[in-house]
Amino acid sequence: MAYFSEEDILEARKLDLLTYLKLYEPRELVHVSGNTYSTREHGSLKISNGKWMWWSHRIGGVSALDYLIKVRGMPFPKAVKLILGRSAEPPSVSSNPKGFSSKKVLLPDKNSSNEIVIKYLTGRGIHPKLIKTCIEKGFLYESLPYHNCVFLGYDEEQTVRYAYYRSTNSERIMGEATGSDKHFSFRIDHPGSCLHVFESAIDLLSFATKVKIWNGIWPRESMLSLGGVYVPGKQNARDKLPAALAHKLETAPDIKRIVLHLDNDAAGKSAAQKMITMLGSSYDIHHELPGFGKDVNDELLFLLRQLKENEERMKTYGRKQDL
Repeated sequence: MAYFSEEDILEARKLDLLTYLKLYEPRELVHVSGNTYSTREHGSLKISNGKWMWWSHRIGGVSALDYLIKVRGMPFPKAVKLILGRSAEPPSVSSNPKGFSSKKVLLPDKNSSNEIVIKYLTGRGIHPKLIKTCIEKGFLYESLPYHNCVFLGYDEEQTVRYAYYRSTNSERIMGEATGSDKHFSFRIDHPGSCLHVFESAIDLLSFATKVKIWNGIWPRESMLSLGGVYVPGKQNARDKLPAALAHKLETAPDIKRIVLHLDNDAAGKSAAQKMITMLGSSYDIHHELPGFGKDVNDELLFLLRQLKENEERMKTYGRKQDL
């Protein structure tokens, strides 16, 4: 076991979380507004005025050491060693592709009903039948006490290994439950050779709704959400496929074609290009940008508005014909 003097520990506690993330994990840092920051892994964790608070778990602190222990679950000696620069490299935010996490997912409590989640997702344009099906199959539920949407991902033994929460109010609070393994991110599987890939669960459900509107039937091809993307680094050796995509391709050898539906922004385009570069020699892969807005949900809402406007015009035309 590593030995640390009292001076070592005091020195480790001096490093605040914001400075730590800027130095060692800049991709994990998300600027919210002013001097307030969040993290990509935990959207409800806010950093401001030298302190941090993980609101969804009511856990807070000041130092990076507190963060590594309380949020990352890192043993105290390992956290001190990391901060003092005695570790080979900082911890990776994404799961290790060589082995899955053995942590149990700490799921939020379930509400007695799912009314708020249904109302929220319906307001985002998602088809009510699809929402109901996801709830019935155990892919989605409404949490307590905050009434968030909780999207679940399962392993091959049908054990919950991933949970992503999204607020149902105007605040953009989102993140992953402690113990979540991105290899098992939210997805809907179907047999076949085509895989559709999305940044978020809501984009996945938006795409399924859009297919239902256009074709009259639900999609019968596999759909996978990545739980977010990051802008790839310049060093190719350090770039890896998103854990969810890597695991899906490893366990579904029939996949031949991959359609990416990532956001129409710098992060989405860069991540898509990196995946195309890495997989282009083995798969028929391309990036299908949304026809309107930043993401698939924007495109769905635009489509629904257009359909409603057309319906209103037809009603008006019909009334004129009756005169």
